[in-house]
Amino acid sequence: MMIRDTLEMNVRRIYDFVIYSKNFLIRKNPIKAMVNSFMDGLRDFLTMGKKKKMAQYRLNYHMHQFKKMEQLIAENNQHTFLKGNNLNETR
Repeated sequence: MMIRDTLEMNVRRIYDFVIYSKNFLIRKNPIKAMVNSFMDGLRDFLTMGKKKKMAQYRLNYHMHQFKKMEQLIAENNQHTFLKGNNLNETR
C-alpha cells in the first residue's frame, strides 16, 4: 500500500513536471528565439558593407560642413593670418 502511494506520488510529480515544461516551451519557445537571433545576426552581417558606406558618407558630409564653417570663420575674422588652417580660439 505504501509503495503504491509513493509510486503514484512520483508519477504525479513527473506528470506535473512534464506539463510545466510543455507550458514553458510554448510560452518562451527557445528554439524560435534562437532562430530569430541567428537570422538577425546573419542580416546584420550581410548588410555590414551598406552600413559602412552610409557611415562613411555621413562622416564625409560632416567633415565637408566643418571645413566650410572653418573657412567662413577664417574669412570673416579680423586675424587674417589664420586662413582657416587652425581652429579659431574665440568660437
